Amino acid sequence: MFAALLATLLVGCTARPKSSEPTIYVTIAPLKGLVKALVGEDFRVEMLLPSGASPESYEPSVRQYIAVNEADMVVSTGLIPFEQKLLRQIDKPQRIVELKQGIDLMAGSCSHPHHAHEGHAAHNHAHGTDPHIWTSPRALMQMSERLHEALLAHYPDSTHYTQNFNDLQSRIEALDQHIEERIAASGIKTFVIYHPALTYYARDYGLRQIAIEHEGKEPQARRIAELIQTARHEEIRTILVQQQFPTSSVEIIAEDTQATVAVIDPLAEDILAEIERITDLITRK
Repeated sequence: MFAALLATLLVGCTARPKSSEPTIYVTIAPLKGLVKALVGEDFRVEMLLPSGASPESYEPSVRQYIAVNEADMVVSTGLIPFEQKLLRQIDKPQRIVELKQGIDLMAGSCSHPHHAHEGHAAHNHAHGTDPHIWTSPRALMQMSERLHEALLAHYPDSTHYTQNFNDLQSRIEALDQHIEERIAASGIKTFVIYHPALTYYARDYGLRQIAIEHEGKEPQARRIAELIQTARHEEIRTILVQQQFPTSSVEIIAEDTQATVAVIDPLAEDILAEIERITDLITRK
């Protein structure tokens, strides 16, 4: 498979030589933030998912298949479909670091439609495990621990990774405490979001997440009416929507409930800052 992809890429062009600069590839931006926090300037950290793209529908390029095989390490959650497809093509699996280990995974869906205008026939991917582990600080603690262990295993002579890890854990623990305090003080029990990207966050902090979309599709009129009723009953003041998703149904619900629409970015590189901002949006009155 990989040999065929390589041959395809080299037809009509010249292969670039492998960079001598040590490189770690990550699949999504939040993982880039974690890796850079631990390795500092020791590695060039490259991201596979382009900015603004949806991880649920992204298809890796042929060049990316080649790049990950040249990388010193490839860091992924191990849960997103494009990660699984890409990482099966890596010649040296020992270089793969999956950060899902040790996390109590939740059932769920990462459905999102491919649209015909993107060069694909319209269809959905639906999977049994919710992949959004990086949106909960308590999961991030375990993910950074797994990353730290992998770095020490691959580079045992590097002593500053442990100090960087300890600093990062302290930041995550402080955020965890901040979230607990904000939610307790607010009395908030429920929040509404377009795409259910905060499942682990909701579980870890005792909240109910209500998703507007259903299996990657816009809700029908009956579902919108139900959501409006629920939002009124729960006194929802803010509806969260990710920037790469449609907002038409969100705007209808917000108008009928006098709620504010807030755009969030669960794929932000500085995921700790974004989680803190999301917490402030959920708990504001």
